[in-house]
Amino acid sequence: MPYNRRRKVTHKAISLRLRLFLVILPPLLVVSVLLGLWRYEVAQQTSEELFDRSLLAAALAISRDITISDGDALSPSTRNFISDAGGGEIFYHVTGPGGYYVTGYAYPPRAAEVPVRDEPSYYVADYRGEEMRVLRMVESRTIDNLSGDTIVTVWQRASDRQTFARELALRAFSLVAGLMAALALVIWFGVQIGLRPLNDLQEAIQQRSPDDLGRIRRPVPEEVAGVVSTLNRLLGQMRDSIEAHQAFISDAAHQLRNPTAALLALAETLPDVRDETERNARQNELIAAARASARLTDQLLQLERLRYGNTGPVTRFDLNQIVKEVCEAMVPAALTRDLDFTLDRFDGPLIMDGDPVLIGEALTNLVENALRHGGDGMTQITVRTKRTENMIVVMVEDDGIGIPLDQADTAFRRFSQLRNGEGTGLGLAFVQQVVSRHNARVRLVEVGKGTLVRLDLPTAVEDPA
Repeated sequence: MPYNRRRKVTHKAISLRLRLFLVILPPLLVVSVLLGLWRYEVAQQTSEELFDRSLLAAALAISRDITISDGDALSPSTRNFISDAGGGEIFYHVTGPGGYYVTGYAYPPRAAEVPVRDEPSYYVADYRGEEMRVLRMVESRTIDNLSGDTIVTVWQRASDRQTFARELALRAFSLVAGLMAALALVIWFGVQIGLRPLNDLQEAIQQRSPDDLGRIRRPVPEEVAGVVSTLNRLLGQMRDSIEAHQAFISDAAHQLRNPTAALLALAETLPDVRDETERNARQNELIAAARASARLTDQLLQLERLRYGNTGPVTRFDLNQIVKEVCEAMVPAALTRDLDFTLDRFDGPLIMDGDPVLIGEALTNLVENALRHGGDGMTQITVRTKRTENMIVVMVEDDGIGIPLDQADTAFRRFSQLRNGEGTGLGLAFVQQVVSRHNARVRLVEVGKGTLVRLDLPTAVEDPA
């Protein structure tokens, strides 16, 4: 294959709506789980408190009935309370003074410690293979003319308490789950409503024609204002780029029209010329016009490539060598004019990073500009190179007509000429583009006679050891 095709890895981006949903909902789920665990702990504590109060109420009711009935029996209301209270079965055992059995179930669960008198004592014990919550209460009573300690023991299955706690927790979990489901729906559709201005903006942009690069003036939320501002700046840059491109095409067509017309006129008259000497002169004129047209076209293409960044790779090179090659190539043109052409080079290499072809073309343009516009009275052209602390300086000086400093902007403008001549008006504009691409600077320096153009180019950055 003539080239290697790079594999394109595409990642499907999720929608902004789903992204916001996934960002908002997981923290809420974590909070809801923590809230559910807290509610479960609270449900267990609530269940313990309620069941302990039920045991205490049952113990007090039994103690009252034993006292009133002198140990005979429990009242029907107390029996009903014991059977219905607390959501589970309550067992009881009562002993009177002297430890004799009064009423209730036999063999109550025993405590590891002796209970405190006149204060209810709670503990957990095993009763017939089941875990029980036990309340034991010791009080001084007189039953059948016997005075002493009356011990009332009531107990209840711990599983009944756990079942009640699970029911409370399940209710809390159900409530939290319902709230989360409702909240998820609110977030899902709320985000959709919140993103409606973005959808409206998208529709408005889609309805624009390709030629409409005006600013977006639609009111948008504050969070999207930065995106719209960036888009407006991009549209403005595109509009400026298109306008500059159209202006370039118009200027190029205008500049190429005259050389093309001259070529056509010379070509049309050439067949009618019979004299050999005149024919040779016309042919030379045709060749010169063709070269000028080719030169203009080449400069136009170079300018356009520079404007769009289509330059060669950045390399490290010796600028002194480039200057030498340029001057050697321009010597014949200077000799035909009988000019004193001097190269004064820095003693040592001048290393810089950039495109040596573009730099060489820019230096060629400077020398050609001096040759074309220096005038008949020009006698010398001097090219110098030197180095400052962190810059490389190239100067091209002539003693010709000169360019006034107050007209420097005009001289560096594309297709502009200070005087009528054979130039294209692109030489100095090209130099300006090249030095800008290399983070350098070009300027005119005041001299007594002629023109001095100075280039300040950055030296190469030293590689770290």
